[in-house]
Amino acid sequence: MQPNIQAFFDPVTWTVSYVVFDKPGGHCAIIDPVLDYDPKSGRTKHHSADVLIKFVHSKELTVDWILETHAHADHLSSAHYLQQELGGKVAIGSRISGVQQVFKKLFNMGPDFQPDGSQFDHLFDDGDTFEVGELKGRAIFVPGHTPADMAYQFGDAIFIGDTMFMPDVGTARADFPGGDARQLYRSIRKLLDHYPPETRLFMCHDYPPGDRPIQWESTVAEQRAHNIHVHDGINEDGFVAMRTARDATLEMPVLILPSVQVNVRAGQMPPAEDNGRVYLKIPINVL
Repeated sequence: MQPNIQAFFDPVTWTVSYVVFDKPGGHCAIIDPVLDYDPKSGRTKHHSADVLIKFVHSKELTVDWILETHAHADHLSSAHYLQQELGGKVAIGSRISGVQQVFKKLFNMGPDFQPDGSQFDHLFDDGDTFEVGELKGRAIFVPGHTPADMAYQFGDAIFIGDTMFMPDVGTARADFPGGDARQLYRSIRKLLDHYPPETRLFMCHDYPPGDRPIQWESTVAEQRAHNIHVHDGINEDGFVAMRTARDATLEMPVLILPSVQVNVRAGQMPPAEDNGRVYLKIPINVL
């Protein structure tokens, strides 16, 4: 059975979230949902998440899963809010514990935060299968952008997170804590070499050059032929050299510091302090 797919683009963070469902009145998974956050005021809103909720209700869907491809550094996750409103299990790759260990130390999160993935309802290993109503899902381990990235396959569609972007944009960076350009290349080749040319690939972001409209769907064949960073013929050493040099020129994402504090907690804010207020930390001269 092939999935029904509805994409939702957030123009503030250039993020694409998805609702994947078997049929109207059936079951669905939500992939990489966004929590609106204003870094100037520290205020959150639920507009992006509410659009997802409206769609789920319009199709009379039951939410089985809220899937994170990784602990994002460019947007906050609305997984916790969506779970409160719609139900479902929040899931991520099992290597998230390593990411949590890094950021627990960086943000001095304290003894109450356990870097063991227990904040999530389910942790996937490579090759794990799961169900979304009549759909069969499969988790694919694709480290490199972070050590814990997962892609998710439903039928002929794979949601590839931050591995590749559209062919004219290239590939994700690999210089975040625990990132590895060599691992990223191998993960990308895993997707491009092991799946049929017609396999549909769905991006987590789009950063279109020039005046090209936003896009989020490609194929294995298109990526192999045209991806500017990793098309067929580019070897591992060449990719690593390119990716390392390019990453050295990139600024940190605007939302990396608030994002990771929330996203390693499965979309929950840090616990309130003794005055009842919630705070996000800004470590100085660390990243």
